[in-house]
Amino acid sequence: MREKIPIVIPKSRTRQMVLSEPVLHPEKSKALLTCPLYPSFCLFHPSLTNKHYRGVPHATVIQRLHNQIVMGTCPYCQSVTYTGDTICYSCGRILANIRSDKFAMEQQFHRGSLDSTFKMTKKPTKGGVVQTHTGRNVNIMKSRRNRTRHLVLLFFVAFIMLAPQVRENIFQKWAPGIQEYVMLMAETDLAVYDNVATFTVDRTIVVTNSNSVGWLYEDIVIPTDVESLYGQDTDFSYVNGDLPSPTSIIQEVKSVNLLFTSGGSIIDDMIAIPTDGSILSYEDKTITSKGHYVWWPGYGADNNSCHVGNCVKLELHLQPGETVVFSFQATVTSTSYSWWDGSRVDTIIEGLDEAINVDNSGKFSDIELRGGGERSQDFSSPYWYDRGTRGGVTHGYAINAQEQVVLETAELISSSLPEGLQDNAYAYARATFDYMHKHITYDKNAPNPARSGPLCLEESTGDCDEQTNAFLSLLRVKNIPGWYVFGALTGDYDYWEAHGWGYIMLPMSESWCESRNIELDTCFVEGSVDVVNNKWLLHTPNAYIAWVEEPDSTGTLLNSYYSPGKYSSNGLVRAPPHYSTIGDVDTSGGKYQVKPVKEILR
Repeated sequence: MREKIPIVIPKSRTRQMVLSEPVLHPEKSKALLTCPLYPSFCLFHPSLTNKHYRGVPHATVIQRLHNQIVMGTCPYCQSVTYTGDTICYSCGRILANIRSDKFAMEQQFHRGSLDSTFKMTKKPTKGGVVQTHTGRNVNIMKSRRNRTRHLVLLFFVAFIMLAPQVRENIFQKWAPGIQEYVMLMAETDLAVYDNVATFTVDRTIVVTNSNSVGWLYEDIVIPTDVESLYGQDTDFSYVNGDLPSPTSIIQEVKSVNLLFTSGGSIIDDMIAIPTDGSILSYEDKTITSKGHYVWWPGYGADNNSCHVGNCVKLELHLQPGETVVFSFQATVTSTSYSWWDGSRVDTIIEGLDEAINVDNSGKFSDIELRGGGERSQDFSSPYWYDRGTRGGVTHGYAINAQEQVVLETAELISSSLPEGLQDNAYAYARATFDYMHKHITYDKNAPNPARSGPLCLEESTGDCDEQTNAFLSLLRVKNIPGWYVFGALTGDYDYWEAHGWGYIMLPMSESWCESRNIELDTCFVEGSVDVVNNKWLLHTPNAYIAWVEEPDSTGTLLNSYYSPGKYSSNGLVRAPPHYSTIGDVDTSGGKYQVKPVKEILR
């Protein structure tokens, strides 16, 4: 029977060990001695000594003097180590080189001093417990980072062990989601929006007259309440007798006022404008203290009527040297709303229960079967708004779905769609949105008149109108209805700019509608898309809606909106509108973030 040689146990052990069979070190040709535990056995041998080296984390060495066979313990996990080891082969932590005071700091901590590094505990403890420079005991093996690394490694090994077919199926299912998650985590360029905001937006115009008596006629569109399905009280209707689902109000107009001054801070007149659609004829007009006329007659064809929905009409009479400042102030409550049912949409936003995504979207052929086909008839024509000829230059249609560059771009987008999504209306519209965001830059100095959709694509740049022209041109290649909404946009409710963006119509799939007992004719969404500001099927409170485009094949309504009036040319100057916020902004319902990351369609 082989004689067992007693050895001295390191300070961190509470039990004594007896030398047993040699075990070969994985990296050494020498034998490494290990011992089983005997709780009741306590022996000491004068030929063995403990070595400690200036408090640097390292293996505590037990050395047998006569043949120099040495062993020690890892200060982190208490596993057996061999002198000269630079790492622990059990826990993988780097060990100090006992010949170098700096090795531990350089390889393990990368900063700090020798005095602040981990040390062995003064009293016996369980594995992984070390002592900080302040004397506090910590268990470094319970680090969340270590556990996370172990779990990741475990899942990776398990994935490798799977059959090739299983690995491929898992990768196809989860890889797009992982890719999108990584992009979201890496993206730092984000926008933060209030969920609900109540504010008063002011649109001020200054008119000055320097010569003889001058005049000005102007129409100002009166904003209306905007529903999640514009102009409708309900959206989905049901075949099983359930009541139709009500729409949500995304912009509620509280009040509208028209103020007049003579260029100073004193208000000459303030007129409350009704928001319920009531009218005031020219014959019953209001006359201001300075002799100007104000009335709100409703829509009509004659000069005394509104040419764009409901409006306020002004007739100003200016004497030589007179200045008139009129301010149109609308107080609204604007609420965030999403027509997109995506994993990135914050749950505080309304609309998710009746929203669309790539999974429940219908095909291009479903579009004309929704909403009585009205949107398809009104807003899917390949041509829209002929700007005519100006200065000898023919500017053509703002939206043109038949130009070669538009057709080629549409084909490129279609070819990028995953298999099975070639006819998916949502997939194409979203891919078009992401294409625009990636390839078209914003032009702060856009020309006048604005670029058409094809020209915006050719030059890869454009402002809000021009990029919307391009976006809607690409949609109309596939007969997806798209139209305009006009208003103003702000970042912090301080400075506003006039703004135009798009509305689109997308159908849900027949199977999705039938599974929920929804009438096919009502099973669709109409939502806001702002390409320039990365808002996909999303309304945000910082977007003030003045007018949503109405169907008009002649372009008269749009011309009337773009050209709201006329004035005398002899010395009269009308400055462009200036937007601002009056008073405080009341926000509620929290905030949410939107990141400019494309959707991984699958």
